[in-house]
Amino acid sequence: MEAGYITGVYGEVSGLPTPVSAHVMEEQLPEVRIYTVTAEWSQSDLVRGSRLRYSQQWTLIADSNNHRSIRTVLSPGSCAPVSGELLSRLSPIQGLRAVVRETGSHQLLEIWDRHGLRKCLNLTALNIHGRVYDDAQFGCLSWSECENKVLYVAEKSRNASAETPDGESACRKDRSVYCEDWGEGLTNRSVPGICVVDLRNGAVSVLQGVPLDVSPGQALWAPGSQSVFFIGWYHEPFRLGLKFCSNRRSALFKLELNGHCECLSGDSLSVSCPRLSLDGSTLIYLQGKVFGPHNQCLSLQQLDLESRKTSILLDVVNRSQIAEFAGVYEALPSCCWSADGQRVVFSSACRNRKDVFMVDRRSKKVTFLSDNLSDPSKVYSSWKLLTVQRDLMVVCCSSPNSPPTLRVGFLPSTGEAVTWRTLQQPATTFDFQWSVLDVTPPPEEDNTYYPGLDFGAVLVKPSSLLCGTKTPLVVFIHGGPHSQFPAEWNCTTAGLVKLGFAVLMVNYRGSTGFGQDSILSLIGQIGSQDVKDVQRAALTALQVDTTLDPKRLAVIGGSHGGFLSCHLLGQYPGFYKACAARNPVINAATLLGTSDIVDWRYSSAGFNFSYDNIPTAEALAAMLQKSPITHAAQIKAPVLLMLGARDRRVSPHQGLELYKVLKSRGSPVRLLWFPEDGHSLSRVDTLADCFLNTVLWLQQHL
Repeated sequence: MEAGYITGVYGEVSGLPTPVSAHVMEEQLPEVRIYTVTAEWSQSDLVRGSRLRYSQQWTLIADSNNHRSIRTVLSPGSCAPVSGELLSRLSPIQGLRAVVRETGSHQLLEIWDRHGLRKCLNLTALNIHGRVYDDAQFGCLSWSECENKVLYVAEKSRNASAETPDGESACRKDRSVYCEDWGEGLTNRSVPGICVVDLRNGAVSVLQGVPLDVSPGQALWAPGSQSVFFIGWYHEPFRLGLKFCSNRRSALFKLELNGHCECLSGDSLSVSCPRLSLDGSTLIYLQGKVFGPHNQCLSLQQLDLESRKTSILLDVVNRSQIAEFAGVYEALPSCCWSADGQRVVFSSACRNRKDVFMVDRRSKKVTFLSDNLSDPSKVYSSWKLLTVQRDLMVVCCSSPNSPPTLRVGFLPSTGEAVTWRTLQQPATTFDFQWSVLDVTPPPEEDNTYYPGLDFGAVLVKPSSLLCGTKTPLVVFIHGGPHSQFPAEWNCTTAGLVKLGFAVLMVNYRGSTGFGQDSILSLIGQIGSQDVKDVQRAALTALQVDTTLDPKRLAVIGGSHGGFLSCHLLGQYPGFYKACAARNPVINAATLLGTSDIVDWRYSSAGFNFSYDNIPTAEALAAMLQKSPITHAAQIKAPVLLMLGARDRRVSPHQGLELYKVLKSRGSPVRLLWFPEDGHSLSRVDTLADCFLNTVLWLQQHL
């Protein structure tokens, strides 16, 4: 395979668009009811080396007598590119559209109506605050009930005009003082503030009264528009990395516009995703524990705003069985309430898939809403809810051989199933075979404290084989470690399979979607239980599918997946013939002082974390013993390392440590260095470069 052909295949699979958000508008006409679904998509373009955003609109016609029955779906209009939008939000009554847009070095707030641009404010030129937050952790854009105000979160400005007693400006005196931020993926997010714009006069203000030890985000208006709810993350005594971490101490607050602030949730908890019911009576939010696993099964709490009583709507699920609800592991969509306020809709990991669920507040019964269980063909195996408005759900569906597409369906009545309609078929599908493997560890690999746990994997392979040959197998390991490889579209997997490899995506014990016990079982067992699980999954795949070639196996993964990849090479030398690792953890002991999530370095090794921890010989020895570097002398397979120079979660010096060890021992090793990228290696050009080099490496050594 030539480099140009490999890049072309990657361009094809990575260039397929993915829906990222949706909105529903409703209009009642004399004989029909019209629903307008607007979706925003993201698409990678290798030519530009960037991601494009565009919107697309569908018109759904329902019967006036039975507005839950979609009679006709009209063909969508042309795709309209969306340029520079960081945040956008439609107002619920007038249908006004608020947009925070970036143009050059300036950030603008725009208000659009049906006649065009109504108002535009240059937020940068006003110099009241710093940059607006558009990330998933803090970012928000919310309309007040009267639709005269909008709020968002932005970096607070430092007071450059203040002077010290000796006459020197505070800005000059403090310019070299270290300023903490919120870690990997949130660089320059340090001191957020809740900002309010009065659209009647264009006045912008930063709300006062937020506790000094709290960083606010995920804000929304309370009923009456005289106060706001927000999530506050405690940042004393110092900040810990927040991205991908649902275990940070935080609380739900209510802030009056006059500056009075009160805490509405418990003190030593982790909370997120406040969502207000349409009638303004109830606020729901997700809640978890602090420290320990940095991703976990969460409970869904409901707060009655009149009585101020909080109750559990959905509790943590400790164990999950096949075809059962497995718990909540993901953020709630911004719109998740039914029109009557009695049901909440969300999507979450469920074993080796993602699914859409509905919980009834009266019975607390959870219902699967996808057709995965009833449809034996399983055309779309993983579902993600984008929004539910006017009881119309808009979901993104995909499978390992079918790229993402949009489907819509109305919330069902009791005992009924959803009638799903596909708005638009994917531009292409792929002739891949895929299956889910359920794996049970043998007795000697069972966990003493959490016995009886199983796990799974998703096997994807080409449908046709070359005559007389077997298919090389690439074992693909997710990072986290508390995340998941669902049976959904994955462009890396699709590209490898299209090029003739089979891919096994492993959800070892500790992955999300299998219950909290599975997550907790990995604490103190990294480098052992997870390594054995991946090896067991590979052996199971080879046993159940004789078309796979046991002599041509490779292993790839990033972060904790890279950690496991390197462990497998050292613990099972000779089994794997090649490895490609992205920003791998190599030596947990030397990583301790350089990672933005130092708490996980203790927890993963089985130690409790507190902010005043000082490393002990016992802790460092345990971390070292659980690290791949201790098995480096046994590594014989060629290793490709891909490192982001700006990685703040797993320092690139981790990969360099292994690189030097392998070089000194004459083992085949190659290192790719990406000076502008961080932990996720997520730039479009970086991803393409990593895929090309990984395939060439596998081709060379398999």
